[in-house]
Amino acid sequence: MRVGLIQLNASDDPTENLRQTLKFVRSAIDDGADLVLTPEVTNCVSASRPRQTEVLQTESEDVTLAALRDVARNSQVPILIGSLALKQDGVDDRFVNRSILIDGHGTVAARYDKIHMFDIQVSETESYQESKGYRPGEEAVLADVAGASLGMTICYDLRFPHLYRTLAHAGAQIVSIPSAFTKPTGEAHWEVLLRARAIETGCFVLAPAQCGTHAAVQGRARQTYGHSLAVDPWGRVLADGGEEPGVTMVDLKLEDVDDARRRIPSLKHDRDYVAP
Repeated sequence: MRVGLIQLNASDDPTENLRQTLKFVRSAIDDGADLVLTPEVTNCVSASRPRQTEVLQTESEDVTLAALRDVARNSQVPILIGSLALKQDGVDDRFVNRSILIDGHGTVAARYDKIHMFDIQVSETESYQESKGYRPGEEAVLADVAGASLGMTICYDLRFPHLYRTLAHAGAQIVSIPSAFTKPTGEAHWEVLLRARAIETGCFVLAPAQCGTHAAVQGRARQTYGHSLAVDPWGRVLADGGEEPGVTMVDLKLEDVDDARRRIPSLKHDRDYVAP
C-alpha cells in the first residue's frame, strides 16, 4: 500500500490553499499513491473568527471538498482530507473541524468530527480555545479504504490514548492523525506521542501536518511544526516530511500489523479494574 502524505503551509485564503493542495495531491497520485492524506484545516488556517465567518462554507458548498472529490473520481484514488473547517446548521453558531474520507469513486465514504478540543495556554503569549469556535464531535469513526481499516482522528486527539485503543479493538490497522501542531508542543511531544500511539495499538500511524508561518489577512499569524510522519506498528518512523510544504511518499506492508500484535499481544490483555 503506497501512501502520500501532504504537508501544507495553508493561509486563511481557501482559494489559494486549494491551488497548493491540488498540486501536491496530483503529484502523490502521479507517484503511484493508493491513498493520499492532507493535514488538519486543509482549507483554512485562521485565528480570526470574523475571517472564518467570511470565508468558510458548509460541507455541501465547500470548494476544497468538491475539487478533491473530482480528483479522487478521475484518478480512482481515495483521498483523506485531514480536516476542513466548516460552517454547520445546529444549536449554536460554532464551526466543525471535520475529517472527510473520499473513496475512489469521488463519494464521501466517512466523516469524523474532532472530539477533543484544543483549549490550552501554550505560553504567556500563545493560547487557544478551540471549543469557543468549534463544536466537538461525539463519535469515533472506522472506515475501509484501499484494502485497510482506518481509524480517523485529528490533532489534539493524539493526547487521548484510550481513543486509539478503542479504534484498534474495533479493527483499525491504520490511524490517521492529520494535524496543525504548534511549534513548541511539536518540538517537545509530536514524534514521541505518534510513536507511542503506534506501539500501544500495533497500528500504522499516518500524520500529515501543517508547517511554517501561516499568512493571515485578518488576525495573528500562526506557526505550526510540520514534520509529517508515518510510523509503523513497531514504533519505527518510516518517513518524516521535514519543515517545508511538499509530498512524502511511504510504502506500508499491512502484514506488519499482525506481526507487531503477535509479538506484543497487549490488545488481548486488557483487564477490568477498580479506579482509585
